Amino acid sequence: MARYSSEFKEQIVRKMMPPSSQSVAHLSRETGIAAPTLYSWRNQFRSQGYVVPATNKNPEGWDWKAKAAAVIATQQMNDAEKSEYCRQKGIYIEQLEAWESTFEVADGIRSPTSKAEEAAARKKVKELEKELRRKDKALAEAAALLVLSKKLQAIWGTKEEE
Repeated sequence: MARYSSEFKEQIVRKMMPPSSQSVAHLSRETGIAAPTLYSWRNQFRSQGYVVPATNKNPEGWDWKAKAAAVIATQQMNDAEKSEYCRQKGIYIEQLEAWESTFEVADGIRSPTSKAEEAAARKKVKELEKELRRKDKALAEAAALLVLSKKLQAIWGTKEEE
C-alpha cells in the first residue's frame, strides 16, 4: 500500500478545487491513484475547513456545506480580499453575496424572534395535532359505519331485490 505525503495530498486536492475543478475520475486516471482514495482525501480536507466542492460543476452546483464554508471564510475580509478569494475559487462576488443572504434568510426563518412567539408556535402545533387526532377518529368511525352498512346489505339484501 502506497503512502503519500500530506503535501502531495494537498496538491492533488487543490486540483479538485476551483478554478481548475478537476473531477476525481480525471485525477484518478492522471495520477493512477484509486478514486476511493481521492474521495477520502477530498472529504478529509473538507472536514478541515477547505472549500472543496462535491462536484466539479460550476459554483451554483456546490453543496450547501461548500457554500457555507466560502461564506464563513470571507466573512471578515474586506472587498479586495474577497475579490482575490473569489478569483482563486472561481466564483463571483455576487454569488457569494447571494449565498450569504440565503443563509441569513434561512437563519431568520428557523428561529422565532422571541420566547412568546416560540410559545405561540408550540401552542398552535399542539392545537393542530389535537384537531388532526379528532379528524382521524371521525374518519375511522365513518369508515367503520360504511363497512357495516355494506355487510348488512350483503346479508339482508337490498329492498329492490324483494
